[in-house]
Amino acid sequence: MSVKEDLEARSGSTCELCTGTNNLEVFEVEPVSISGVDSSILACETCRTQIVDSEQMDANHWRCLNDSMWSEYDSVKVVAWRMLSRLKSEGWPKDLLDMMYLEPEVLDWAKATGEGLAEADKIIHRDVNGVILENGDSVVLVKDLKIKGSSQVAKQGTAVRRISLDRENAEYIEGKVGPTLTVIITKYVKKI
Repeated sequence: MSVKEDLEARSGSTCELCTGTNNLEVFEVEPVSISGVDSSILACETCRTQIVDSEQMDANHWRCLNDSMWSEYDSVKVVAWRMLSRLKSEGWPKDLLDMMYLEPEVLDWAKATGEGLAEADKIIHRDVNGVILENGDSVVLVKDLKIKGSSQVAKQGTAVRRISLDRENAEYIEGKVGPTLTVIITKYVKKI
């Protein structure tokens, strides 16, 4: 079975956040180390749009988290925690967050994107031109870089696809240069 079929079976073919049935798709919960059912949820178009674009948030839509925050699946709990954290200025989400318990490793996953932190405390990764980088972006090297631990040199102009951000240091990203997964300093890349 595909990931979508597994998620449909798990959720009864409804959105795992709001139980809607409008345009259901697989949504990978970042940061994704291994794709699959355990790192994904089945979400409707409304939920997906508001998760990705906080400008389109409708706080009343997320009252559904009162139920979904108790899901047995970690990926659903992580998204519920993130959305409640994003909305806590509304008042009622703070009460739900106070009731919610996540295992330490699940809480670390939930906090990995910086959700729940004050804007001043968030780590923001920027390329050589100051453009904000996100997980999954593609970048190009603006300088020849020697890859530590090998004799390989990554040439200027080399594309690095599906980068991962270091959540503890704004200057570091990870990506594959050829077959090698390596750490790259953000001042040597430009977002494509």
